[in-house]
Amino acid sequence: MEDELRRTLGLSDAVVVGLGAMVGAGIFAALAPAARAAGGALLAALAVAALVAYCNAHSSARLAARYPASGGTYVYGRERLGPFWGYLAGWAFVIGKTASCAAMALTVGAYVWPGQQHAVAVAAVVALTAASYGGVQRSARVARLIVATVLAVLAGVVVVCLSSGNAGAGWSGWSGGSDWGVLGLLQGAGLLFFAFAGYARITTLGEEVREPERTIPRAVPLALGIALLVYAAVAVAALSVLGVEGLARSAAPLADAVRAAGRPELAPVVRVGAALAALGSLLALALGVSRTALAMARDGHLPRTLAVVHPRHRVPHHAELAVGAVVAVLAATADLRGAIGFSSFGVLVYYAIANASAWTLDSAVKGRAVAAIGLSGCVVLACALPLASAARGAAVLAVGAFAYGLRGRLRSGI
Repeated sequence: MEDELRRTLGLSDAVVVGLGAMVGAGIFAALAPAARAAGGALLAALAVAALVAYCNAHSSARLAARYPASGGTYVYGRERLGPFWGYLAGWAFVIGKTASCAAMALTVGAYVWPGQQHAVAVAAVVALTAASYGGVQRSARVARLIVATVLAVLAGVVVVCLSSGNAGAGWSGWSGGSDWGVLGLLQGAGLLFFAFAGYARITTLGEEVREPERTIPRAVPLALGIALLVYAAVAVAALSVLGVEGLARSAAPLADAVRAAGRPELAPVVRVGAALAALGSLLALALGVSRTALAMARDGHLPRTLAVVHPRHRVPHHAELAVGAVVAVLAATADLRGAIGFSSFGVLVYYAIANASAWTLDSAVKGRAVAAIGLSGCVVLACALPLASAARGAAVLAVGAFAYGLRGRLRSGI
C-alpha cells in the first residue's frame, strides 16, 4: 500500500538503533547531576533506573510483538486502554522528545564549538534530517558508525581510569551510603533513567522491522543489557578517580575523569565522543518522534499531511521535515537545559501507559508482575523529579488532554 513503510531492519540494525539512543549524550552528562542527587548511592540509583527500564523494555517488547506498527505506546495504549490513553502517550512522547532532540543538538554545539553553539546545533539537525530522509536503512548505517565510535571512546575511558595510578583514590572516605536520603536516590534514578529511554525507538520503528514478532522482543533486551553494562563500567571508572564529590562537581565528568587519571591529552577525544554520542541520540530521537507523529496523523490527532510516505524512500518524509524544522527553531533560539527534566517526566508517563497496556495482554503472572513493577516505578520516579519539571510536564499533559476533549466535542457537534 502507498502509505505503508518498508520493512528493512534486521536484529542487529534494531539493536544499533536502540543503542544509538541510549549510549548517547546521557552517559557523558547525566552522571554528575545524578551524583549530586544520590550522593554515595549513585550505583544504587543506577540499579533502580535499570530495573525500571528493564520492566518497561519487557512490557514494550511484548506489546510490539502483538502490534508491529509505527507509533509505539501510542498504538499500544489506543488498542489496549482506549483512544484517549493512546493519544496521551503519543502527546507525551512527541512533545517531550522534540525538546530532547533540541537538547541533544545543543549538546553537539557545546562540545564542537561552544562559541557558536546554536549555529552548530542547527547544522546538526539539518544534516541528520537529510540522512533520515534518505531512508531508515541509511539512518541505521549512520547509527551503527556512531555507536561503534562512542563505545570505543567509552571503553578507552574505562581502561584509562581503572589502569591509572590514581585508580581507587576516589573510593577513599566513600561509604557507599547517601546523605541525601531516599528522595535523593530516586531523583538520581530519574535522571539516570533518561539515559536508558532509547529502547523505545526500536518499538516505534515496528513497521520497518523484518519479522517484528521475533526481532523486537530480542532486540529490546539486548540493547538494554549492553547499555547497562556500559553505564555500570563507566560509572565505576569515573568514581574510582573522581569520587562522589568530584563527580558531582564536574561539568564534563568523563573528560575530568581522564584528566584525573593522568591522561589530559585524551580529554579532546572524549569531547569528540560526546559530540558523536549526542548526534546518535539526536538521530534516533528524530526517527522515533517522526514515526509517532505519523501514527497520530493517520488517526487525525495531528495534521493529515504528516502521514504521507515518500513514494521511493518509503519514509514519513513530511513528518521528518516537520520535526526537523521545529527542532531547528528550538535549537536556534532556546536554552533547553531545563527541558531535560521535563522530557524525563514525559518519558515516564509514556512508559507508565505502556506498562498499564501490557498488564491487559494476558493473565500470566510474570508479565503482570513486571508490568506492575514498571508502572509503579514510573509513577514514583516521575513524582520524585524536581517540582518545576514535574509541574511543567503535568501542565503540558493537561493541555494535550484538553485539546483531545475539545476535538471530541467539535466532532460530535456539541
